[in-house]
Amino acid sequence: MKKLKSLLILIVVSIAVFSCKEEASKTVATIFEKIDRKALVSRHNVEVKSLDTLASLTVGNGTFAYTVDVTGLQTFPEYYKDGMPLGTQSEWGWDSHPNTENYKFEETLVDYKQNGREVSYAIQNKASERTKAATEYFRANPHRLQLGNLGLELFKRNGEKVKPSDIKNINQHLNVWSGEIKSEFTIEDVPVRVWTNCHQEADAIGVRIQSDLLQNNQLKIRVRFPYPTASWTDLGAQWEGERPYKSRIVKQEDSQAIISRHLDSLQYQVGLAWKGGAKLTTKDTNYFVLTPTNKKVFEFTCQFTKAAVTNNFTFETTQKSSAAEWERFWESGGAIDFSASTDTRAKELERRVILSQYLTKLQCTGALPPQETGLTYNSWYGKPHLEMHWWHGVHFALWNRSEYLERTLPWYDKVLGKAEKLAKRQGFEGARWQKMTDPYGDEGPSSVGAFLVWQQPHMITYAELMYRENSTKETLDLYKERVYATADFMASYANYNAEKNRYELGPPIIAAQERFKAIETYNPTYELAYWNWALHTAIKWKERLQEQPNPEWVKVLEGLSPLPVQDNMYLAAESATDSYTNPEYRTDHPSVFGTLGMLPESELLDKTIMKNTFDWIWENWAWEDTWGWDFPMTAMTAARLGEPEKAVDALFMDITTNTFLKSGHNYQEGRLPVYLPGNGGLLTTVAMMCAGWDGSEDENPGFPKDGTWTVRWENLDKMF
Repeated sequence: MKKLKSLLILIVVSIAVFSCKEEASKTVATIFEKIDRKALVSRHNVEVKSLDTLASLTVGNGTFAYTVDVTGLQTFPEYYKDGMPLGTQSEWGWDSHPNTENYKFEETLVDYKQNGREVSYAIQNKASERTKAATEYFRANPHRLQLGNLGLELFKRNGEKVKPSDIKNINQHLNVWSGEIKSEFTIEDVPVRVWTNCHQEADAIGVRIQSDLLQNNQLKIRVRFPYPTASWTDLGAQWEGERPYKSRIVKQEDSQAIISRHLDSLQYQVGLAWKGGAKLTTKDTNYFVLTPTNKKVFEFTCQFTKAAVTNNFTFETTQKSSAAEWERFWESGGAIDFSASTDTRAKELERRVILSQYLTKLQCTGALPPQETGLTYNSWYGKPHLEMHWWHGVHFALWNRSEYLERTLPWYDKVLGKAEKLAKRQGFEGARWQKMTDPYGDEGPSSVGAFLVWQQPHMITYAELMYRENSTKETLDLYKERVYATADFMASYANYNAEKNRYELGPPIIAAQERFKAIETYNPTYELAYWNWALHTAIKWKERLQEQPNPEWVKVLEGLSPLPVQDNMYLAAESATDSYTNPEYRTDHPSVFGTLGMLPESELLDKTIMKNTFDWIWENWAWEDTWGWDFPMTAMTAARLGEPEKAVDALFMDITTNTFLKSGHNYQEGRLPVYLPGNGGLLTTVAMMCAGWDGSEDENPGFPKDGTWTVRWENLDKMF
């Protein structure tokens, strides 16, 4: 009787939700009882039992993150730097070296023939030693900082410093539901317990340490500032450099202290507050030690800030802040439960989904588009890549947490003027969105990135997702300027070929599959399809606002080149007639799949030809030379083609770049043990495989119907 009653209640709730929402996808997909979200999440708590440099764990709040080793703090940064680095990063932590040589951005520019005229592109200009130096300066500045290393100073009874190999009986536990890390280990058979939390409204962590080592000065807390490398990566483990950066204690009281840190263009503070007796001392340049006195338990907080230190946090309030926000997160938005499935891969897929939600929430939910390695360590100088923002952010909308994607969108308004300036410099209309950029919207020179265009329609994707969430005139008015500026550029970028009576993309252009020379490439398939979808959508926005569409948009849309076909398969680009015969072109992203995967079916597309293309790539691609988001993109395409078995198989290809570590991070290679586009791509794809896409009618259309997959989900949205 109870089960029947629960079923009736669920059906009533489902009907109510269905009728209240404009779109039908925001409802419970099955008639099972409501998912026990705490049980779902908690069965994927992370356990670390050994000294594994690829098993670092992170706490964070979306704009700030702190990554720890097995001690619960950043005790062994040198040991971990070649695995998962121990980072402390924020959205605001950027520095720039002074431009002592008076480099001009114009020195990075090189002209290329485009549409019968010279167009300047910011590339890695190797024309002279000075232009090479200017290019490197603008690539490296500003660069994101490692804000500080906060670790333990551990000593043996004989006074020797503890090494990683001295850490025994490791038992570390990440409570994914509350965001707390509890770390247990022993030093010479003496137990140490450490609890680590991140405050959700400030860039601060709270730590509780329990050990007899505290009573005899064998355990202290270290605050050390790594030297910012200003190079491609920053692992937070370089301690010296050429520039005379300084840090000093500017305040010391009974239960708190403040350290001030000065760099070239940034000054910030680190505030420490503790419970019980302790004293902060300077050990060396940029090296400080907090020594607790006569306690078996020591609690403290550490705040990083550009503003004034408040030091009004305690371990308890930080712990409560973390638990409350994470519970709110997990109880909101979508949920998927695979536990009733008998496919042997179901449990692992559920683990990847849960931990990917945890990681993207704490690393990718600030006001800036994230960098590909989030707030753990730098890649590409810590700069965001706007073509990757799709993979970082679209999943939030499908999981009915669109507010996290929405937080990043005002940034596009903030930098719109610079995107318009870039387009104008090149002789185009509207706004050309930057590829490799920085918090201020400045363009980073790149011999590849300067020619990419698949980030251009993304702004229209984000705006359309926001409109599907809230289909009002207010939403249209909020985003229309960015939508229209994007479409203006797209229309002016397309070149009219009078001889063929059509509009073409490039040359020069580099496709999402970055294997083709810019000056030789034109009409990449995925980009053509994306141009088609985005211009259609921009025109739809005009119609919703009862405005007349821009005639140029309509003209380009109606005259856009068809998708290039050879041997009854789609080419990577019309210019790439050897797409499938040259082994070099079977590597990198199989971006032709974005044509039907990331994008919906359109009048340009022939699904039979796409099926032929899919089958050939599936069997012949060099999958070992791909990236983490290629597997979700492949799965999305398979699902839309009615191949759910291959959709699941794609998510589980046994390829290094499809590895998901104990922490949930998508591993690529030694220099990229963190790759958040892979995590975001997984979440987008699995949501699609459950809720479907516009026009799909089957329940769980991306999963096989052989009885091995019983998938329960709630509160997901359909994809386009």
